This record gives sequence, structure tokens and C-alpha cells, in this order.
Amino acid sequence: MKAFAVALAGLLGLGAHPVVAGTSLAALADREVRSGAPGVVIRIDNGSGRTIEVARQASWTRADHRLSVDDQFRMASNTKVMVATLVMQLVAERRVRLDDPVARWLPGALADGRRITVRMLLNHTSGLPDYLVDVEEARFDTEVLRAVTGEQPRDYTPQQLLDIAARYPAKGAPGERFSYSDTNYIALGMILEQATGKSLPVLLRDRIVRPLGLRDTYFATDGRSRDGNRLARGYEPDGAHLAPLLEQFGAPAGTAFAGPTRHEHTDVTGLSPSWAWAAGAVVSTPRDFTRFLSALFSGRLLPAAQLAQMRVTVEDPAGDGSMRYGLGVMEYTNSCGTVWGHTGGIPGYGSQNYTDSTGRRTMTVVSTTQFGAKFPEVAVADQAVVDAAVCVMLDRPIPAT
Repeated sequence: MKAFAVALAGLLGLGAHPVVAGTSLAALADREVRSGAPGVVIRIDNGSGRTIEVARQASWTRADHRLSVDDQFRMASNTKVMVATLVMQLVAERRVRLDDPVARWLPGALADGRRITVRMLLNHTSGLPDYLVDVEEARFDTEVLRAVTGEQPRDYTPQQLLDIAARYPAKGAPGERFSYSDTNYIALGMILEQATGKSLPVLLRDRIVRPLGLRDTYFATDGRSRDGNRLARGYEPDGAHLAPLLEQFGAPAGTAFAGPTRHEHTDVTGLSPSWAWAAGAVVSTPRDFTRFLSALFSGRLLPAAQLAQMRVTVEDPAGDGSMRYGLGVMEYTNSCGTVWGHTGGIPGYGSQNYTDSTGRRTMTVVSTTQFGAKFPEVAVADQAVVDAAVCVMLDRPIPAT
């Protein structure tokens, strides 16, 4: 897949010059929309003072919303970078230690809380199973899935999500291996609230959003948009087209998203993300979120010691070697170099946000679908956009293969 993306970008003549790069990125975005993506947004700042911005959408989405680079998007698991930053701020203040057992802060919340540490939660080596999906085991929790799809909407407390995860076997002994699980960040959100006596949305606002002037970033506790039509519309394939994707992960036959029908898709913008909480409920814009990443990796939010700890990575044994995981941040390497940030996926939205090691260069790619990007042709096109954006950010041409 990546070789194909590199070859395609090379044929398009992608280079470091902003005009050439912008034209080539627009062509790649157009290809992604033609392959089936409802919409895609690209924003790149290579540190030169000139920003490349591209927004493309399928014609059938335009009656709902005109897609813009300035729109707000559900950033899903990119939320984890912000939560990890809050934890590391408390570590720097000596209010929390990375080697604290979870039981110190959440007694009785986890069966193995005496052996699982804060560090293990941050880098997904706790062994805690995910409360929603296990890709390796092809398993969905059907109760949570019905809330995610809007078939049976409900709000979960963080402890209820931990209790649901406890129904499933551990992914390994604490500290044994990397296994990505949203459950880790639910527990971290609870630790943040216990250690500070403040709610997670307030911590996010006071320690990150306001100090950085992120006017379009907030913690979404329900399916409503805070700012009217500023939230981009998100879509998923309708039930008939979604079935092959979900059933391979163990979802019950007939699973479908609730919402208005749009051209063989369902508009899922209004679905509540409360089930994601500390693992994925932040709404932001490409400009805001990359400003946050820039501040983090340039040392504005953390002392050097804690930033260095965040960069200590572990390998994903199920991956292809291009991605390693630190304390709430991903290290991604492609043919053009290594970048830092995170990926995210939540119904209606998929995103990748990266910066270079200094925080001077940033990029974001957001698509207005999550499951719709799992179709092979869309996945190839989306990866081509992401890898091209990384190369442009690093002032590197993508070599033809």
C-alpha cells in the first residue's frame, strides 16, 4: 500500500515547492474523494511561513455543509496526546509518578490495579482489554457498539467503561507487551480527576486550551456542536455497505448507524461521543490541533525531562514497524523521515496529526468518515495523502519507485 502511494505521488511530481506541492496534494485529495471518501482536508505548515491548505468533498455532501480547512472535527484518539500531556504536567509537578500503581489513585477500579502503573496506561502496555473492540480477537462489545452507532444511545460513566472492559481477558501481563486499548485512557482521565479534584474538561481548558489560545478546541460531552455549523458533517456507509466491514470484526449482522440517509451513507455528525471520553472526545480544528502539537514538542507545555520521557517508545508487535508508541504519542516513519503525533478514528471522522521533532513543522489530514476509509481503494488513497503530506512538511520530495 505504501509503495503504491509513494509511486503515485512521485508520478505527480510532488516536491518541496509550495505551489507544486499544493497542486499535487489537491490531486491526491481529489483521488481520495473519487475513491469513495465523503471529504478530506489537508493543512501543512513546513515552518517557512507559507501554509498549504486543501479541502475536497463529494458533490452529494455539499447540500449539508461546505467543507473547509477551518471546520471543527472530532479528533478521536488524538485526544490521547492531550490527556498524556496533562498527566506529564502533573508528573513534572511531582503530584503523580509514572511508576505509581493505578490502585494508589483508583483503589478497586481495576482487578490488577496494584501491578498496573501510570506509565503502562500511557504506553498501552497494561494488558487491559478494550471496552469496545478487539481487532485481534474479532470482537465487539455489542452493548457499547449499540451506543456508538446510535441504535441505543446512552451515556456511560468512566467506571462503567472499566467494568465492561473487565468482562474480557487481559491482553497480557502488566508491562509485558504493547496492546492498544482505549481503556487505558479512561483510567488516566479518572486519575487526573482524582489527583486534581477537577473535571477533565476543566483541566483541558485551563492547562492547554486557554494558555495556547485554542478557540476552536473543546471536550465534547454530547452529540451537539458547540458552535453551530462549524462542526464538519461526518458520514458512514449505510447498513448494506457497512456490513462487510463490521462483520469481520465480530459485529452482529444488521448493525448500522442511526441518522439521516445521504447517498448510500448515514450522517452521523450528531452521535454522542461520550463513550469515548478521555480516549477520544476532543473536538478541534487542523489549525488548533497542530498549534497544540507544536507547543508540546517545542517545550512550551512540558519541561525537557518529561518531554523526553514521552518520546521513549515501545514497538507494536502487530504492526509493520513504521509506528512506535511513546507516552501518549506515536512516532511514525515513512520514506521521508520520522514525525510525531497521533491518529484518530470515531464515527464520521478519521484524522492524522503530526509534527517534526522540534515542533516547527506540522501537518494534519482529516477525512469525514471512519469506517468508510476501511474500503481498500479509499484506504490506499488516504495513505497516499498522509504520506505525501508528511513529505511536504519535511521539505522532501516523494521518490518514485
